[in-house]
Amino acid sequence: MGGVEASGRNVEEAVENALAELGASRDEVSVEVITQGGGGVLGLGGKEARVRVRMLEEGESPDEQAPPATVDDGEHAEGEYVEDEAEIAAQTLDAMLAMMGIEADVSIRDAETPGDGLGMVKAVLDIEGDDLGILIGRRGETLASLQYLLNLMMMRRFGERISFTVDVEGYRRRRERQLNTMARRLADQVKRSGRPAVMDPMPPNERRIIHLALAEDRYVSTSSTGEGDERRVTISPKGRRL
Repeated sequence: MGGVEASGRNVEEAVENALAELGASRDEVSVEVITQGGGGVLGLGGKEARVRVRMLEEGESPDEQAPPATVDDGEHAEGEYVEDEAEIAAQTLDAMLAMMGIEADVSIRDAETPGDGLGMVKAVLDIEGDDLGILIGRRGETLASLQYLLNLMMMRRFGERISFTVDVEGYRRRRERQLNTMARRLADQVKRSGRPAVMDPMPPNERRIIHLALAEDRYVSTSSTGEGDERRVTISPKGRRL
């Protein structure tokens, strides 16, 4: 009788699944371990174990479980799909949402604007669904915490700093437009009055948007002042006044 491939949370579960499909007992089969699997970081984003199980021929003894095939960096076994960091991050984020009891879809796209983290992140993970305001929180604080936790998990998973931007139903794009509008309005005010304008405290990613929005303005300059959560942007006149 031919063999089957099966997967599970670990090798033992994968073997049990294969035995159930074959209707056989452990001493009637030979088991080859394809991948050991792993729980990922904090039990999220891990891979399932996978085994190949076949019925023994008459007189054949059960084989010892073969070790999983090793894969060198940049190589993979024929037919095996190797996920990249963004896909693993998306799967991990999806698992986090499921643990929170939130039904939503996670998609991957390239960063395109400063608000996306252009030049600073691997990719943007967009969360789409119904009634997801709870994931944003006041002034985006919950979203920032979710993104921080995901990036911390990915750093532990890959052993290096790999950052992702997490967005919910286009919140960051809307916020970026608001900040650009606010920056230009305050810059015009500073040009007219000749006096600096101090903005409300902002997280680093939002301060960066303000700095970039006014970087090419010949008449004003921007600087960040304050400590911790109270750090804010000051827009000051530069040189001549209009």
